[in-house]
Amino acid sequence: MTIASEVKQSLASLKGIEADLSSLALRTQDHESKRTLHETMMVVHEVVTDLQKRVGELEREEFQYKGF
Repeated sequence: MTIASEVKQSLASLKGIEADLSSLALRTQDHESKRTLHETMMVVHEVVTDLQKRVGELEREEFQYKGF
């Protein structure tokens, strides 16, 4: 597996985690838990955004990685 493939796989996993955290935050009744889950989801979202930028850089730098 190439580095680009591994980065993209990690990105997909993080997007899934972000969605799970959002879902849990919406379903929980405890306000403190809801707030903590939402804050954690926002941190993961920042990582997702940064990683998406890195994927774009990888694709521009190494054309053979585009679309993997």
